[in-house]
Amino acid sequence: MAAKRRAETMGENRIKLIGAARKAFAASGFAAASMDDLTASVGLTRGALYHSFGDKKGLLAAVVAQVDGEMAARAHQAGATAATPWKRLLAEGEAYIEMALEPEVRRIVLLDGPAFLGDPSKWPSQNACLSMTKQVVADLIAEGVMKPVDIEAASRLLSGTAFNAALWVADSDEPHIVLPKAIEAFRLMVEGFRAS
Repeated sequence: MAAKRRAETMGENRIKLIGAARKAFAASGFAAASMDDLTASVGLTRGALYHSFGDKKGLLAAVVAQVDGEMAARAHQAGATAATPWKRLLAEGEAYIEMALEPEVRRIVLLDGPAFLGDPSKWPSQNACLSMTKQVVADLIAEGVMKPVDIEAASRLLSGTAFNAALWVADSDEPHIVLPKAIEAFRLMVEGFRAS
């Protein structure tokens, strides 16, 4: 019984720390966020942070995974009402790129994530997105909607294009001007995969 309660407490502490970190990282950025302030805001100590995440970067990785996972779910939801599987692919990519305008997404996933966690293609959340894209690409090829192309190559290019377009928007001084350019280029690139 004590082990179960301890596991529950650790789980609760993880949730509290991720929530507090998400707010702090969005507001101040990863580098400027104080771990003492963050842990104190939820009534915990640095020890709880280190026990749950190893270090501040481990906490950032957990926050990035949560936000990036939510982005993928929202992109999927944006494509759910599309009339065709092809339009769903476009809608999901465009929705992902558009999220770069959101301050929390911009700061946590697109600016601080790559800067402090390295190559996004190594992130578990990005690999989950890639797996979903592979399935969509495989289905579109099987249906004759997409040209017969290597599924892995096409999926990596599509996922990478959406992510890099979002990075461009997030890093721009004029994101509202860059966004339509990024979406137009994304559409043109994706159309190159479409079967005639």
